Amino acid sequence: MIRFLTAGESHGKSLTTIIDGFPSNLTIEEEQINFHLQRRQMGYGRGGRMKIETDKAEILSGVRFRKTIGSPVSLLIKNKDWENWSGKMTAGKLSVSVEQITVPRPGHADLVGVSKYNFRDIRNSIERSSARETAARVAAGTIARIFLEEFGISIGSFVENIGNIYPEKNFFRNLTLNKLNKNFTAWQLSEKADKSSVRVLEKNQENKIIRKIQAAKKKGDTLGGTFVTVATGVPTGLGSFMQYDRRLDAAIGFAMMSINAVKGTEIGLGFNSADIFGSESHDEIIVKNGEISRKTNRAGGIEGGISTGMPIYIRSAMKPIATLMSPIQTINLKNMKKVMARRERSDFVAVPACAVISEAMLAWVLAEFMIEKFGGDSIEETKDNFNNYVKKLNKRLVKNFK
Repeated sequence: MIRFLTAGESHGKSLTTIIDGFPSNLTIEEEQINFHLQRRQMGYGRGGRMKIETDKAEILSGVRFRKTIGSPVSLLIKNKDWENWSGKMTAGKLSVSVEQITVPRPGHADLVGVSKYNFRDIRNSIERSSARETAARVAAGTIARIFLEEFGISIGSFVENIGNIYPEKNFFRNLTLNKLNKNFTAWQLSEKADKSSVRVLEKNQENKIIRKIQAAKKKGDTLGGTFVTVATGVPTGLGSFMQYDRRLDAAIGFAMMSINAVKGTEIGLGFNSADIFGSESHDEIIVKNGEISRKTNRAGGIEGGISTGMPIYIRSAMKPIATLMSPIQTINLKNMKKVMARRERSDFVAVPACAVISEAMLAWVLAEFMIEKFGGDSIEETKDNFNNYVKKLNKRLVKNFK
């Protein structure tokens, strides 16, 4: 129903994305997209590239007088670093001397890329597999986020740990036990997390993490961590158990695992549910304020591949950045001899940015399922469909079983 496609290389002229399928009359402004692009660039431990780029999106099509017109929306994000790479990355005739990269970095797409695509230069793998591409995803995800906000759906995230340094107060546990204020929105999490240079919720934890990042820098090493992504206001009924590829949790898992360096993701209690009794894992069904609800939220807002109406939360793990300033062993493909991996300009930690990217991906998936269920040609028609469904849902359920 909706789709997006990104294009561009890390040191190419620009990143572009085409977004198709959103209804007309949705208000979009470049400043909204640029706000989240800026959030993606934040975080203590980022590398030199962030000092060069100040990502800004330009709307090229699909929006007139700040409103979508139903046609594809195309966005452009220019790469300022292109000025330093124009000769090496030109689409035209080669006019400068270019180093042939033959030493693959462990943990990157360098070796698998040249193996699969028959490249003679690892640079071709580096450019497209780079996490620079995720700027275009955040731009696309912002369009989805704006759409969701029309229905009271909020997206947020926070960093749970970096370098195995966890908070003293376990907010993640509060999510599982449903100990949240009824007016709580996921975006409130992001607002609080964004005040921290590493996007955590505790000042003491932030200080410990910064010291560990500084230690990693001195060693020429990197750190990974975990982060939590949350959606509130999601209605009951998104997704289906009728076919494997219509399950909401499967789509979310796919989206999160598509983010560079994410090596694991879980919904609700996730892996922890395998270690406890069923009575400790599942959520008792109750009536709260005249509506069906759950006593706890260990399922993370999804049962049987369908949203329950409870907050959706996902916990994901990002591995340490694979480019090391104190490199580890690899080989030179020219002679197959042992060498140390090459250095590329990189971050020491990118978990805070990864969490922001996860917001964009979750927003996209939820928008996809919302349009599948309630979609109309205009935002007004879509909202009418949604409001009619929500208004009658509880009454219809009670009536069916009388």
